[in-house]
Amino acid sequence: MKTTLHKADSRGYVDHGWLKTYHTFSFASYYEPSRVRFGLLRVLNDDIIEGGMGFGTHPHDNMEIVTIPIEEH
Repeated sequence: MKTTLHKADSRGYVDHGWLKTYHTFSFASYYEPSRVRFGLLRVLNDDIIEGGMGFGTHPHDNMEIVTIPIEEH
Protein backbone atom coordinates (compact mmCIF):
# COMPACT_ATOMS: atom_id res chain seq x y z
CA MET A 1 0.00 0.00 0.00
CA LYS A 2 1.27 3.45 -0.89
CA THR A 3 1.87 5.81 2.05
CA THR A 4 0.49 9.33 1.73
CA LEU A 5 1.65 11.93 4.23
CA HIS A 6 -0.51 15.02 4.81
CA LYS A 7 1.41 17.36 7.09
CA ALA A 8 -0.62 19.25 9.68
CA ASP A 9 0.15 22.68 8.21
CA SER A 10 -1.17 21.64 4.78
CA ARG A 11 -4.76 21.06 5.96
CA GLY A 12 -7.73 23.36 5.50
CA TYR A 13 -8.66 25.52 8.50
CA VAL A 14 -11.88 27.30 9.42
CA ASP A 15 -12.64 29.37 12.53
CA HIS A 16 -16.37 29.63 13.28
CA GLY A 17 -15.81 31.19 16.71
CA TRP A 18 -17.23 28.31 18.77
CA LEU A 19 -15.65 25.77 16.41
CA LYS A 20 -12.10 25.76 15.11
CA THR A 21 -11.57 22.94 12.65
CA TYR A 22 -8.79 21.50 10.53
CA HIS A 23 -9.84 19.46 7.48
CA THR A 24 -7.56 16.72 6.16
CA PHE A 25 -9.83 16.05 3.16
CA SER A 26 -12.07 18.34 1.13
CA PHE A 27 -14.94 19.30 3.40
CA ALA A 28 -17.38 22.23 3.64
CA SER A 29 -15.63 25.37 2.31
CA TYR A 30 -12.21 23.67 2.05
CA TYR A 31 -11.74 22.06 -1.36
CA GLU A 32 -8.58 20.35 -2.52
CA PRO A 33 -9.19 18.07 -5.55
CA SER A 34 -6.32 15.75 -4.64
CA ARG A 35 -7.81 15.24 -1.16
CA VAL A 36 -11.40 14.20 -1.66
CA ARG A 37 -11.27 10.95 0.31
CA PHE A 38 -9.10 8.01 1.33
CA GLY A 39 -10.88 4.82 0.29
CA LEU A 40 -14.19 4.84 2.14
CA LEU A 41 -12.97 7.48 4.60
CA ARG A 42 -14.58 10.78 3.56
CA VAL A 43 -13.88 13.14 6.46
CA LEU A 44 -11.05 13.40 8.99
CA ASN A 45 -11.30 16.62 10.96
CA ASP A 46 -9.59 17.89 14.09
CA ASP A 47 -12.20 20.02 15.84
CA ILE A 48 -11.77 22.30 18.81
CA ILE A 49 -15.27 22.93 20.17
CA GLU A 50 -16.05 25.61 22.73
CA GLY A 51 -17.50 24.24 25.97
CA GLY A 52 -21.29 24.16 26.03
CA MET A 53 -21.47 24.36 22.25
CA GLY A 54 -21.93 21.68 19.63
CA PHE A 55 -23.72 20.65 16.50
CA GLY A 56 -27.49 20.70 16.28
CA THR A 57 -29.41 17.77 14.84
CA HIS A 58 -28.60 17.30 11.17
CA PRO A 59 -28.99 14.37 8.79
CA HIS A 60 -26.26 12.00 7.73
CA ASP A 61 -26.79 9.18 5.26
CA ASN A 62 -24.97 5.88 5.55
CA MET A 63 -22.04 6.98 7.72
CA GLU A 64 -20.55 6.61 11.16
CA ILE A 65 -19.22 9.55 13.19
CA VAL A 66 -16.51 8.92 15.76
CA THR A 67 -15.64 11.60 18.30
CA ILE A 68 -12.58 11.22 20.49
CA PRO A 69 -12.33 13.84 23.26
CA ILE A 70 -8.69 14.47 24.04
CA GLU A 71 -8.92 17.14 26.71
CA GLU A 72 -11.49 18.85 28.89
CA HIS A 73 -10.93 22.47 29.92
